[in-house]
Order: sequence, then C-alpha cells, then structure tokens
Amino acid sequence: MTMTAQFDFTLKTLRFDEDYTPAESTRLTTNFANLARGESRRQNLRNALQMIDNRFNSLAHWDNPHGDRYSVTLDIVSVDLSVNGVAGRFPAIEILQTTVTDHKTGTEIPGIVGNNFSSYVRDYDFSVLLREHNAGRTGFSVPGDFGDLHGRIFRAFVASEAYKAQFARLPVICLSVSDAKTYTRTTNAHPVLGIEYTPGETSLTEAYFRKMGMEVRYFLPQGSTAPYAFYFFGDLLNDYTNLELISTIATMETFQKIYRPEIYNANSVAGEVFRPRLNHQDFSYTRITYDREERTQLAIRQGELARDTFIVPLRAVLKDGSAHYAAE
Repeated sequence: MTMTAQFDFTLKTLRFDEDYTPAESTRLTTNFANLARGESRRQNLRNALQMIDNRFNSLAHWDNPHGDRYSVTLDIVSVDLSVNGVAGRFPAIEILQTTVTDHKTGTEIPGIVGNNFSSYVRDYDFSVLLREHNAGRTGFSVPGDFGDLHGRIFRAFVASEAYKAQFARLPVICLSVSDAKTYTRTTNAHPVLGIEYTPGETSLTEAYFRKMGMEVRYFLPQGSTAPYAFYFFGDLLNDYTNLELISTIATMETFQKIYRPEIYNANSVAGEVFRPRLNHQDFSYTRITYDREERTQLAIRQGELARDTFIVPLRAVLKDGSAHYAAE
C-alpha cells in the first residue's frame, strides 16, 4: 500500500515597518517587498504605513473625533513547506497578519490574517505554465489540472496544526478587481465593506481560488473609488468584526492605490456599471514609485524558480501528498 506523503509547514513572522528588509526567500513582486527597494525604500515604507493608519481611522470613525485613535501593525507570515523532508523547505506562501492598536484603551486587537497573498507556485501557474501551454495555439485555453497543486497546498496549510496554533480565524485575501470584467452595483450594502458589486462573468482567478477552497464577493467601501475582491471561507459578513474588516480594507487599499492607481486612486468613483481600465487617465499618483513592467518580468523568473527547484524535482511526491486535499 502506498503511503500518502505528508506536508509539513513551518511559520515565521517578520514585522513590516520602515526598517523592513525582504527575506531572501520573499518574492520581490509581492506588494510589501516591492516597496522596500531602491533609494526611497524607507520613505516608501513610512508613507505606506501612514496611509494605512489614516484610512483605518477614516473608516473606524465612531468615538474617534480626531481620527487618530487607531494604528495598524503588520507582520509578514512566511510559510515554508517540506514534503516528507525531501529537498529541505520551500517558501510556499506569504501572507500578512494585521493587529490593531486602540490608543484610547491601550489594547491590541487581533486583525485578519491573509490580506496580501504571495506564492511562487502561483507565479509558475500564471506566468510560466499558461504561457507554455498556449504557445503556438490558436485561442486561449487552460490545462485541465490548472491550479490543482496550488489549491491543495493551500488547503493543507489552512488545515494544518501550524496554522491553527497561530491563528484563531480563517484567512481573508483581498485583491483588485479584474480589468477584463464588468461589475454591476447591487442594492446590498454592509456598514464596513460597503456596496456589493457582482461580476458579469466568472474568471480564471475566481476558479483558481475556488480550488484553494475560497469563495469571493466584491464590495466598494465608503470612500474607495472601486470595488475589491474579498476571497474567504465561511461567512465574510458575519464571521469577522468591523475592526477586523477595516484592517484588511485599509491595508490592501493602500497597496492598490500604489500599484493600480488608475483604478484605486482614480478621481471618480465606480458607477452603477463598472469596467476597470488600466489605461484610465483621470487618476492621481501616490508619492511611491512602482514599475509594473518589471513586476511582470520578475513573476516569470520567480515561476521558473518554482518549477526548477520544487515542482519538477518533486512532481510525483507532490501529486501523492496533495491528493488528500483535493477539492470535492
């Protein structure tokens, strides 16, 4: 009888502050690492952290007359994966943990884990595998097992004792909307998440996250210019407190204003029917610079690294070890 291979996860945390330096295993394209590069790295980090605090206080405005009651602390959670101890540990996942400090009461309040989502395997799937699969083809297609391995790794991580020992709640991932889809405003509104939007069609990203076990809803928070995609387990609207949800919005809106200012730092708010456009001209830049083309090229190199050092050498054992976590 064949024994199912075992996934073993090790979690490490690193404070994301103005002194942050990316670890060697961190993807340079991930939001927080990209800020910590170049001559302006310290000012970039300081500005981004201040933007997060300001946005948090604007949303948590009750009993907060001066808009300075709260601040947000961010910790980067790096997840290393070992499969039966083969070939050491691979940097499988990086996410963010938010913690809210209430300066009025002097208390620290756990926020949401997840927020940003970083994965070398996802780089491989989207930037290497899809490109190779469609080379020379007429029209676009997706391999039948696309996202299976990544989804199984993530499910195994969330179900692991390592995760449960450190986090009391399931993760929430907040991403930008797709510039290839149209979103329509609904009448549903949440006091923190804001107005819900629905997409006109499903997307490859939605299918990818479903294999991770996550569903998605789209909301436009008050004061934002465009909706966000919130990927979650369970009940997004009732499983988390207002302050937890605000910590995610404040953090990820800041990153998106920097990385997709055409959508999230636009000078107009999404209408009843909204089609995001990266060639939109009526927007404002933040004081933080970002090279989107460089990020695309880095994603390819990072995907190739995952292929050469993890996926190809361990293909057989990964397929065996992840089968237990396959989507039903």
